[in-house]
Amino acid sequence: MELKGKKVLLTGATGGIGKPLAQALARQGVTLIMSDHSPHALNELTVELRRMGRTVLPIPANLLVPQEVRQLADTVTAQTEGIDVLINLAGMTSFNLFHQETETGIEDLWRLNTLAPMQLTRLLLPHLLTQGSGRIVNIGSVYGSIGFPGFSAYSASKFALRGFSEALRRELDGTGVGVTYVAPRYVRPLIHSGAIHRMTKALEVHMDDPERVAQKIVHALIRNRNECFIGFPESLLARINGVHPGLIDGYVRRQLSVIRDFALGKR
Repeated sequence: MELKGKKVLLTGATGGIGKPLAQALARQGVTLIMSDHSPHALNELTVELRRMGRTVLPIPANLLVPQEVRQLADTVTAQTEGIDVLINLAGMTSFNLFHQETETGIEDLWRLNTLAPMQLTRLLLPHLLTQGSGRIVNIGSVYGSIGFPGFSAYSASKFALRGFSEALRRELDGTGVGVTYVAPRYVRPLIHSGAIHRMTKALEVHMDDPERVAQKIVHALIRNRNECFIGFPESLLARINGVHPGLIDGYVRRQLSVIRDFALGKR
């Protein structure tokens, strides 16, 4: 796909991956429609990109609120007469043993990670089908292929997003509209604190810089890839888990006591 001149809607635009992805897309010459729940952060990023001479349209939206998902789609359609690419990046994580999760926490996780991308896709898809071209990019996780202790609710939401992406891609075959599912591994946070980061250091988990992940997403988009698993050996482990999950059970079992300690706040 030639990105120059394309209209791209990016949700979660000011987050850890979102900001470098917005910058990378802007360098490709796209018309960038950015959405995020923080108007202040969105305004700062808009000013930065416009100083670079880029065409940017900021639209604040809290995707945890179904009405705001619909309003985002309506605003995008009204102000841009449709888009060429939708990148569903906005999301959240949760690191807890499952019995520690709350009802509200699980519902918010699913609403942002799974339901909002599905509903936004549903609302914008008719235009893409009418123009006979376009691409939907859903940002998942390696945990959407490997169910990992301490991330049961999060893994479930990303498994669902991966299944949605696969089914929709097959459904849209021949329409000119493609679907790309991207699965990053652990992304190095901007603030190196919190139980998740301490646990990943203790387990010597491989990490990627947000800028590298952003470049991989842009590359997958340009290449019209159906799937993009980022990082080795995690990409291999995801494939193995799909064929022989018992092998991954043993791999994870060796880490389980450490995961439980961090989840329970013992470390």
